[in-house]
Amino acid sequence: MKPLALILQAHGTNRDLDVAEALTLAGATPVFAPLNELRAGKKHFSDYQMLVVPGGFSYADALGAGKLLALDLTSYFNEEIAAFVAAGKPVIGICNGFQALVKSGILPGSEWKVESGKSPATLTFNQQGHFECRWVNLQPISQRCVWTRGLNELITCPVAHGEGNFQVSENSLLSTFSLNDQVALTYTHPDGSPANGEYPANPNGSLLDIAGICNPRGNVLGLMPHPENHIHPWQHPRHTRGESGGSGLALFKNGVKYAAQG
Repeated sequence: MKPLALILQAHGTNRDLDVAEALTLAGATPVFAPLNELRAGKKHFSDYQMLVVPGGFSYADALGAGKLLALDLTSYFNEEIAAFVAAGKPVIGICNGFQALVKSGILPGSEWKVESGKSPATLTFNQQGHFECRWVNLQPISQRCVWTRGLNELITCPVAHGEGNFQVSENSLLSTFSLNDQVALTYTHPDGSPANGEYPANPNGSLLDIAGICNPRGNVLGLMPHPENHIHPWQHPRHTRGESGGSGLALFKNGVKYAAQG
């Protein structure tokens, strides 16, 4: 059977149709779920094998990008999502979804406890001080992450965000992320060499060129770029000049394959 993928929808969510197409091509069956349907019990997290928090501008990014969506996740669905993650089911948050996963504490993971209640990581304003809308190159890194495991080719896809700058409360956490193999994706130059913080290869100034992280178990991935917007050859920004490669579809195929095995 094809895994059922639950795609959350809040006011301001977009690219949900794009991610649904990516999941369909990867072999899953996407199901859209407005948050009010979940709150009313019309749909249940436990009935699905995958969970997707797509991009957009949920609640118009009031109080900060992804902040109100994060409050929804923690206030109304904390137990259901915690059980979903604990069961090892694959979860992906893209752009606004990544921001919501981080600001709700789902990422970097429940293993991280901060006495002050403040998350050890955040996604803040881009270093250049403006919205970034451009294509970037990503190197899959983590072999713990079920979404990036075994991927060794660059992914080329767009970013579209104003708050994608990944930062941590203490620099010592970065070495822990590396030891835990939680750095899932990093920004690179087109030739695959490290961005080393250089703009625009690193479009937002994220520490260690981090484009995406996973939880310590590896089943939850959050990333700022949009791999769902490069799943067909004709979507490559230079396809009319004969260039190809860098599809983001492999990322979704990994997640779907893992879900099917579970």
